[in-house]
Amino acid sequence: MEKVGIRQLKESMGRYMKKIRAGEKIILTDRKKEVAVLVPYGEKASEESLYSLVMRGAASWSGAKPKGPARRIASKTKSVSSAVKEDRR
Repeated sequence: MEKVGIRQLKESMGRYMKKIRAGEKIILTDRKKEVAVLVPYGEKASEESLYSLVMRGAASWSGAKPKGPARRIASKTKSVSSAVKEDRR
C-alpha cells in the first residue's frame, strides 16, 4: 500500500482517485502518522485489518454493542434548554 500525506493528497486528488478506482488501497498520513486507509467503495474492511488495529492499541472492542456513559453528566449551571431560550430573546 502506498502512503500519502494530506497535503499531497489534496494536490493530486485526481491521480489518487484513479488508483483507488483501480482497486489500490492508500494509507493517509498526517505528520507521518497513519490516520486512515482509503479503499474502493464497497470493499469491506477485513477482520485481519481490524484485528491489527486492536493489537496495536489503536482501537478497542469488547465484543459487545457499544454502551452509552454509565451515568449522566451533571451540569452545575442552567439547563441547556433554558440557555437556548435565553439566547433566543
